[in-house]
Amino acid sequence: MNKNEVIACLAGDLAATEQSVDAAITHATTLVQSMIGARAAVGVSTMVGADAQSKALEAIAALGVARQAMVGCHVELAKDHRRMGYGVYAGPGEDKYPDGDKVPTSGEHRLRAV
Repeated sequence: MNKNEVIACLAGDLAATEQSVDAAITHATTLVQSMIGARAAVGVSTMVGADAQSKALEAIAALGVARQAMVGCHVELAKDHRRMGYGVYAGPGEDKYPDGDKVPTSGEHRLRAV
């Protein structure tokens, strides 16, 4: 594997992990919503399932912390990427405008002096 392939693989894993954490947050919040809706639909006291709902809310808070950690990981990897001289990396599809046109460039760009 060349460097670009390794970087692309790592970027893909990072994006997948970030999306997984976001999906987990979405599912957990849907669970809490369902718990509240189910309790109301059955017509039972707010005390029924309160402990379970509290645990689900704790999980959401922990997922929020995990999401912040993944954002921090992304920031640090981006810093390392630039420090190593690789510049900005655009993953698949990121080099296009939303309508599918390529990002315009004005010739070849090379660093000549630092």
